[in-house]
Amino acid sequence: MKLSHSFIFAAVIFLMMSSCKKETQDNQKTNDVSSISTEETLKNSQPLSEEFKAYWFANAAEITSYTLEQARYGEIREGSAVLVFVTEPFLKDEQVKADLSSSTNIPVLKLNATKNFYTGIYPYSIMQSVFYPLANNQHALKISCSVQEWCGHVYTQLNNRSEFEVTSHSYFEGEADENFNLGKTILESELWTQLRINPESLPIGDLEIIPSFEFLRLRHVPFKAYAASAELLSGTYKITYPDLNRSLSINFNPQFPFNITSWEESFISGYGDNAKALTTKATQLKSIKSDYWNKTTNDDFKLRESLGLN
Repeated sequence: MKLSHSFIFAAVIFLMMSSCKKETQDNQKTNDVSSISTEETLKNSQPLSEEFKAYWFANAAEITSYTLEQARYGEIREGSAVLVFVTEPFLKDEQVKADLSSSTNIPVLKLNATKNFYTGIYPYSIMQSVFYPLANNQHALKISCSVQEWCGHVYTQLNNRSEFEVTSHSYFEGEADENFNLGKTILESELWTQLRINPESLPIGDLEIIPSFEFLRLRHVPFKAYAASAELLSGTYKITYPDLNRSLSINFNPQFPFNITSWEESFISGYGDNAKALTTKATQLKSIKSDYWNKTTNDDFKLRESLGLN
């Protein structure tokens, strides 16, 4: 069905690009939803199609669940993964979500990617966040990654300023507290959001790429760019890292909205005699559009069931 110009205009004017709510001092929830005006959207981003605006500026996030087969310690673990894509206004200097609408805000497509699985008795919880501007061929403005398990937790954050500013904290010796800068280059994590905006803009050929923070932290690999090659086929984007014995294939719908249907990541898992080449796989289970930040009551739990998440 063709959308009218008035509908699109209203959708953009009342665009609510929010993630979650803040708590006030009296412990009451307030709706932390901001809007981006038509003027600032056009000023601070690439030209966006009416189709794009209708899908992404509708006061709802796209939430997709996946069955997960995760390689860890030389074995495949069953679990779940969730990709949450949502647009929101971003403050360039502070590098956080904007609370108020302003012509200086940068519209971004945010990805919150989570994984949950068990290694024997104890659980793993991984989350990566990407804030990518709604413009082609620009780097993410901010990326963060946290990994929690019973041995401890690690956190890494990259801020895109004059250089890539990286802060990392870990309970492992040699990784405890680090602050360093890197020259700007392609970030693997940003490619997932770039794909959702325009897969034809994805870089191909021989490249230098900083791998996902999840991989770098779990494998205790030096945090830097590595030689890689990338190819874009119909519905598949593949990256290969020869020096890391690793490859990543992201499968997606070649038609808008370019939703990600599955992915595979092959690498050496385990240590010593237990090390072997294994492949992590994630396959789409369910997908919904929802203003999840407003779905906080016990009655809203059924939405998790609709995603196949228990």
